[in-house]
Amino acid sequence: MRVIQHYTGSKLRNFTYFIVGNQGHAFIVDPWDGEESLEKVKQESALVKGVINTHEHWDHTRGNEVIVKKTDCPVYAHPRAKGKVKEADVFMNDGEKIVIDNETELMAIDTPGHTFAHLCLILFHQGRIEGVFTGDTLFNAGVGNCHNGGDPETLFQTIEEKFQTLDDHVRVYPGHEYLGNNLGFTLKYEPGNEEAKSWQKKYESIDWENSPQTTTIAEEKKINLFLRLESNGIQLPIGHEATQVSRDRKNTFLTLRELRNHW
Repeated sequence: MRVIQHYTGSKLRNFTYFIVGNQGHAFIVDPWDGEESLEKVKQESALVKGVINTHEHWDHTRGNEVIVKKTDCPVYAHPRAKGKVKEADVFMNDGEKIVIDNETELMAIDTPGHTFAHLCLILFHQGRIEGVFTGDTLFNAGVGNCHNGGDPETLFQTIEEKFQTLDDHVRVYPGHEYLGNNLGFTLKYEPGNEEAKSWQKKYESIDWENSPQTTTIAEEKKINLFLRLESNGIQLPIGHEATQVSRDRKNTFLTLRELRNHW
């Protein structure tokens, strides 16, 4: 099994992912460009077995039409995406799985917040959780916005229940490359975060097109403020639950999400 993370170079800095099984079957997650996605699969000498859209927003589905037209493959999406994703014809409930090969499965998890038709995908290999495809729910050093059909309180619950509980080794595969901007946000409100400073230096040398960078849950818990809600180092502005004594996890999350809207 191979996971190929492709930086599309789009104006929204999208990633498209290719999960290729040991029998040459490929699933495409959130195709930005259909022709480009098909070419990537061809380069892997693989056969397209399906497209998976984490949610209904156009930048995660715009490659569907071309891929379906040329391969007649199924398109998987959240049940609430029915009628919102034109090509979707298989709707995955929480806990349902796609078999990639005899050692690898993807399991859908219901992850509302960015939208209410959002699913993420847990990657199992040899029975162990190895990664999670997070769409626009969890980013490297950040979380998704709630501007287009979402809700921040729901997003808080999703992050707490579905991502805080993942093992440290699990690798995070987000829908966009927002790491640099998100690290700047982290350091504005937790200026003493040495791990974020180290990642900021590393960020300058990352070649996203040829050697894209991923993080683990353990690393996210060091650099992502939305997973560090009880950190004494978070310095919120006056009038934004500024004192540590007055904070709770939910209020801190909602405050940070609102601040991030204007970053």
